[in-house]
Amino acid sequence: MLSNIGYVLKKELGSYFNSAVAYIVVILFLLITGALFWLNYFQQINALSLRSFFSQAPLFLAFFAPAITMRLFAEEKRMGTLELLMTMPLRDVEIVMGKFLAAVSLLTVVFVMTLPYPITLSFLGDLDWGAVASGYLGLLLLGGTYSAIGLMASSWTRDQVVSILVAFSICFFLYLIDQLVGEPTGAMARIVDYISTNSHFNNLARGVIDIRDVFYYLSVTAVALLITQVSVASRRW
Repeated sequence: MLSNIGYVLKKELGSYFNSAVAYIVVILFLLITGALFWLNYFQQINALSLRSFFSQAPLFLAFFAPAITMRLFAEEKRMGTLELLMTMPLRDVEIVMGKFLAAVSLLTVVFVMTLPYPITLSFLGDLDWGAVASGYLGLLLLGGTYSAIGLMASSWTRDQVVSILVAFSICFFLYLIDQLVGEPTGAMARIVDYISTNSHFNNLARGVIDIRDVFYYLSVTAVALLITQVSVASRRW
């Protein structure tokens, strides 16, 4: 099973780096978040933390994660190569996991390339590396969740534009739901707070690693991947 997942992972990573997609995503994410981070830092030069970076990155991930997953199934459907892939001795779960891990691997590369931000700040003063590590864990979990949602949307259509729009809509809704419903109270407030990806990420960005936040991201990711697997399996029927 692992060897089959590795085959799909290698195939998709090769597709990423043999096209302009990976380079455009990496460059745009670094340029936008980097510019906003340093701009905010120099405006609040006494605040030696990555709080501004972590507060902005989730919004951009809601777009960039769907952008790197939009082609994973949609393009293969359009070109007719998905049927060829499914004739190989690969199970549906192996295909889905290989593609998912390829997207997460690309996002991980992007996150690693932002490490100069905290390293630079550490030279300027006493940086809380615990909060930095927790924030990056949050980014990885959030990126995985958004990637799973993007993969799910891509499995529903053969049009990459439709795929990115559906995935972005879902990710953006989960990101903004606590703001869209105003100021809920009681049970509604707890439901909205739990559904919101931003609410869980804010806890991690503050350096608070709560198992409930980790479980939330892993459970949403698992559900999205399960739906993706069912969608892919339906093509065999």
